[in-house]
Amino acid sequence: MFSKILIANRGEVAVRVIRACREMGIKTVAVYSKADTYALHTAMADQAVCIGEASSSDSYLNAERIVAAALSTGAQAIHPGYGFLSENQAFARLCEKYGLVFIGPDADIMDKLSDKEQAKRMMAQAGVPVIPGSRTVTDAAQALALAEELGYPVLLKAKAGGGGRGIRQVNGPEEMENAFATACAESLAAFGSGELYMEKFIHPARHIEFQILADEAGNAVCLGERECSIQKNHQKLVEETPSPAVTEEKRQALIPKVLGAIRQIGYTNAGTLEFLMDRQGNFYFMEMNVRLQVEHTITEQITGVDIVKWQIRIAAGVELDFTQEQVRFNGVSIECRINARASGRVDFLNIPGGPFVRFDTFLWNGITVPPFYDPLIGKLIVWAHNREEAIRKMKAALCELTIRGLPTNTDEELAIVSSEDFSTGDYDTNFFENQMGS
Repeated sequence: MFSKILIANRGEVAVRVIRACREMGIKTVAVYSKADTYALHTAMADQAVCIGEASSSDSYLNAERIVAAALSTGAQAIHPGYGFLSENQAFARLCEKYGLVFIGPDADIMDKLSDKEQAKRMMAQAGVPVIPGSRTVTDAAQALALAEELGYPVLLKAKAGGGGRGIRQVNGPEEMENAFATACAESLAAFGSGELYMEKFIHPARHIEFQILADEAGNAVCLGERECSIQKNHQKLVEETPSPAVTEEKRQALIPKVLGAIRQIGYTNAGTLEFLMDRQGNFYFMEMNVRLQVEHTITEQITGVDIVKWQIRIAAGVELDFTQEQVRFNGVSIECRINARASGRVDFLNIPGGPFVRFDTFLWNGITVPPFYDPLIGKLIVWAHNREEAIRKMKAALCELTIRGLPTNTDEELAIVSSEDFSTGDYDTNFFENQMGS
């Protein structure tokens, strides 16, 4: 097992990884930009190294400085968290070059799966249903031709990366040129690559993802599904597990296909297969996230499995000590993402409490949240024996959460979980537009 790990990230995910390491008896190294000098993760870690100015490109995306910080502090491994360099195969290879363990999948596997078109081919070969289309487009003219073949509407999507960036829906040929240019530019800015691919737009649909863990000995488990349909501008807002739309029969039919695909491609560590599910209950693979997911917390709540600790164990060569047959899904868990609407100073912070209420955050009274990074400032998670109880618990927790001095989306989240469609569980990826008027 590792004795020291560097966390190549910031915010609540850096705090989350540091806590897991503490419980495992592993020392930690934080890296931080000058804007994060007084951030919580820098105070919690055993060591902290400043790696640059406020901009991500000068700090959290600077692979060479992060590796240098690991080497200078004697860290043996690097946990990338999510976002930034977490899906960057060049960074994984740089770690390997200098004898550092990248806590994630092998760089070669990341290469294959980061190409969304190739990932779909691999999944189709493994028997997993995929979305029609899934082909690279190099310019607007080629995109127009493929769209005519598939039929509108279609989606243009970044081949590298995820998180809702570099995606544009195209409803007709008159929209294609502008949509292609915009998606290409956004993808280039976010992931360093402007390559796009196109797929048929499945609508209406639910966004369902399956969490897996796989070790280097070929053992793999699926920790069930998460419902991620409530999104705004392709960014998830509320997640829950289990999905109110996935029956036990459908779950048990898809899990073997998921595990078969994972074993066939030789994937290791934590990962997530993302699907669209249509109104008839058919699943279509979209992409695989080769990292920890923001919403991993709710899976932990219903399975009792600490996904971050298992990421670390698997990277250290430890085999899974439980099988798929031993995975149990207990109760219901819901997560609301708390986002800052602007930068600012937290003048007062009250974190909700009570049984089975969890708030993963990096906030503290008096902290100034900088304007340079992702707006996610915390994740409010609840667990209950059933969905009705979980919704009531989330409403109460949102009402109790108080963050003064910093504008947040807490009221928006409360409106979502209080809506009739959320209460019934009968919603899809258009929930926000239909229910919230935007």
